[in-house]
Amino acid sequence: MSNTQKNTKERDSFGTRWGFILACVGSAVGMANIWMFPYRIGQFGGAAFLIPYFIFIILIGYTGVIGEMSFGRAMGTGPLGAFKKAFKNRGFKCGTVIGLIPVIGSLAIAIGYSVVVGWILRYLYGSISGDMIAAESAGAYFASFASNFGSIPWHIGALIIVFVIMAFGVSKGIEKINKFMMPAFFLLFIIIAIRVFMLPGSSSGYNYLFNPDWKALLNPKTWVYAMGQAFFSLSLAGSGTVVYGSYLSKEEDIVDSAKNIAFFDTLAAILSAVVVIPAVFAFGLEPGAGPGLMFVTLPEVFRNMPAGNIIAIIFFLAVLFAGVTSLMNLFETPVEALEQRLGYSRVKSIVIVGVIAFAVGVFLEGDLLSPWMDIVSIYIIPLGATLAGITMFWICGSEFAREQSQLGRKKEIGKWFKPMTKYVFCGVALIVYILGIFYGGIG
Repeated sequence: MSNTQKNTKERDSFGTRWGFILACVGSAVGMANIWMFPYRIGQFGGAAFLIPYFIFIILIGYTGVIGEMSFGRAMGTGPLGAFKKAFKNRGFKCGTVIGLIPVIGSLAIAIGYSVVVGWILRYLYGSISGDMIAAESAGAYFASFASNFGSIPWHIGALIIVFVIMAFGVSKGIEKINKFMMPAFFLLFIIIAIRVFMLPGSSSGYNYLFNPDWKALLNPKTWVYAMGQAFFSLSLAGSGTVVYGSYLSKEEDIVDSAKNIAFFDTLAAILSAVVVIPAVFAFGLEPGAGPGLMFVTLPEVFRNMPAGNIIAIIFFLAVLFAGVTSLMNLFETPVEALEQRLGYSRVKSIVIVGVIAFAVGVFLEGDLLSPWMDIVSIYIIPLGATLAGITMFWICGSEFAREQSQLGRKKEIGKWFKPMTKYVFCGVALIVYILGIFYGGIG
């Protein structure tokens, strides 16, 4: 028996439906929800922004997520093997090369993301020890380790946490930790939301978020950015959702799972918004987007808030959970590729990916991190999602996609499936990719 055949026979899988759903929610809930979504709401019409956002979440959640899950489950392997099988069935030999794109994209974004999770780990320690609160300047505190290789120990710590969990496998590692971390994330953010609601002046933040400016709906940028936010928030990249889908039983209802993933991801985004923005407004600070919001603005809030050190601990613990669950999903794609394509053991695959992640990531700790993340998120990640959609709904065909999505579902999928998947989703994915190239990213 070959290594590949052996690995396929012993392939791990999710043990429960909710374990799978929470793992997918964990992969989706990340920085796009926590530091970008609140800013986008305020930037594009407040509550009015939610209308196009919900529309695109429904369109993408019931098409792209379903497609990527079904693609992985149908092929029984991650993107590298899945693309190869799909193209081979149509007589093409380019599947492996195409499958490398989402694998490389997933590894590349994980390498950069691991640096950020290292910062989160450092802030959690600083919150517990009190040195973050005691620092003279939140900006200087962040700069002290966010450049000149100042966070290497925390970067290593983040990688160790993620890879140790992954070494236990899919059901005993990834599934189990997501069953704990995702409910804990929501609970911790609810606690903070209640505390923020009690802050004097927080009402200005709620007005900023939910006071609708209906004129914004006439602005094409509102729709463009809502589309990009929904697309990236659901972690569509032709990689992580495909590989998680490959671990899913044929008896599970993928359509229902996609509905739950879209719902909880959106709930996490809205919960993040009602925590972050009112807290920032309560202290008269600017709700800027990007790393500065989480690592400079919010620490300044915690420094001035009664019992701010406790809230800071809760906040960065919750964000660490979100970061770790997202990283596990991103790293699972290259790990699975080494396991399935080269026949390596899981531990050996993790060690190889870990060494690469640190060797490359250590050089991103300075000024290179931002351009690295921009290049990957604009040029590679959307391309992977576009290729996955085209492969599943065009190369494999709508009938095949419908048949695979119907597995495990008692209620028959409606007539909406073909036009919404083959034309709408693939069209949206292509638009996101093109707009990202011409406008420097819309996520």
